[in-house]
Amino acid sequence: MDHKQLPQTDTLPGTSAVPAIDRLRHHVRGELVQPGDPAYEGARKVWNGAVDKRPAAIVYCTSADDVIQAVTFARATHHLVAVRSGGHNVAGLSVCDGGIVIDLSRMKAVEVDPVRRVVRAEAGLSLGEFDAATQAHGLATTMGVNSDTGIAGLTLGGGFGKLGRKYGLTCDNLIAADIVTADGRLLRASASEHPDLFWGLRGGGGNFGIVTAFEYQLHEVGPDLLVGSVLYRYDHARGAIKFYHEFSRRAADDLSIDAALVTLPTGERAFNISACYVGPPAAGEDALASLLKFGSPIESSLATRSYLEIQSAGDILFPRGRRYYWKAQFLREISDGAIDALLEIYPKAPSPAAVLVFQQVGGAIARIPSSESPYANRDALYDCFPLAIWDSPADDEANISWARELWSAVSPYSTGGVYANNLGDEGEDRVRAAYGENYARLVALKNQYDPTNFFCLNQNIRPIV
Repeated sequence: MDHKQLPQTDTLPGTSAVPAIDRLRHHVRGELVQPGDPAYEGARKVWNGAVDKRPAAIVYCTSADDVIQAVTFARATHHLVAVRSGGHNVAGLSVCDGGIVIDLSRMKAVEVDPVRRVVRAEAGLSLGEFDAATQAHGLATTMGVNSDTGIAGLTLGGGFGKLGRKYGLTCDNLIAADIVTADGRLLRASASEHPDLFWGLRGGGGNFGIVTAFEYQLHEVGPDLLVGSVLYRYDHARGAIKFYHEFSRRAADDLSIDAALVTLPTGERAFNISACYVGPPAAGEDALASLLKFGSPIESSLATRSYLEIQSAGDILFPRGRRYYWKAQFLREISDGAIDALLEIYPKAPSPAAVLVFQQVGGAIARIPSSESPYANRDALYDCFPLAIWDSPADDEANISWARELWSAVSPYSTGGVYANNLGDEGEDRVRAAYGENYARLVALKNQYDPTNFFCLNQNIRPIV
């Protein structure tokens, strides 16, 4: 039976009528927050302000043992479970109505071994905290593009970032993980320990348990990298997008080149290209020269920035509490038809904060066989998605409808695939689109490690039992 179909109860089986959650409170070292507690209203909120859910309890775990206690409790009392670290899932799957939120955000221990270039990091770390710890030794591994995001969800869904084209996805750099399974066991998964489970964790999302700690391979990065940026008027956007397509598809692995349709503070629409050279800054000047020479940009810049500054540069655009919606898809090329659709529909965005994003992938990501991990869409060159950002609930329908219209218009030119971490609550077909031929193997793992679908609030792979 699917876990989310099970009835919820307020007392543990075989016990007196003392509320079960009060019993749980005495079995965890971390804080437990319930409705009515002073901290509850803040505790139930996540990054996306459009998400408004009221869990029965939030358990702030401090150790793997706390996670085991919370899982054991929720299983015994048939509560729905949401797992939260950074809380950035756009659909709000890290919180739930009436269930238990198992929150790892206070588990932040990190140990760097600079000789072996390995780091062990607990699952509550944000990207910014992780990057600061590794950069203290001149090291890094692929992480995301917003320093507020949690490392756990990012890793489990694959993990994009500025270093991906040179060093692979976050999950490609995963060495091992400690995980609490649905039956309350704490396992270590690696290439030599539970290797089937380790394979599933490298892109298969939170379907198989709650990872409490990760070990990653690190690489020499920074501390400074060369970044370039150019901004074009909207009436020059068609030519600039075509240039971006040709420039990025021929780029060496050292270059990470993203782009976006944006709205300026003046209300004017524009097209921006931003590039980062992952190597010695002096060596990047030639690689970025043609970017700075193309067309007649409104603005252009070439500068050396610290890796930490680059990793947090986009934070101001995505603060906690605003309302967000997106729908993503992969492209192998940016065709004329796709450009037509983008340029026609982007200006209809009801919010000036809305952007249309091209996030470049490929490079080292594409050279790893798709069967090596659940992440199947390795032949894509771009992740393309409209990102709606607004503030008033009254504007929900208009902003969501705009994003869906733009996604639908570009869909005929896509690969049909999607990045698991960019999935909202979009149904089984879209989950299958994320995993492709790897889906059947993931179902087999789900049958083995979570046959009741206890962990169902995720990019869900339903068991077949």
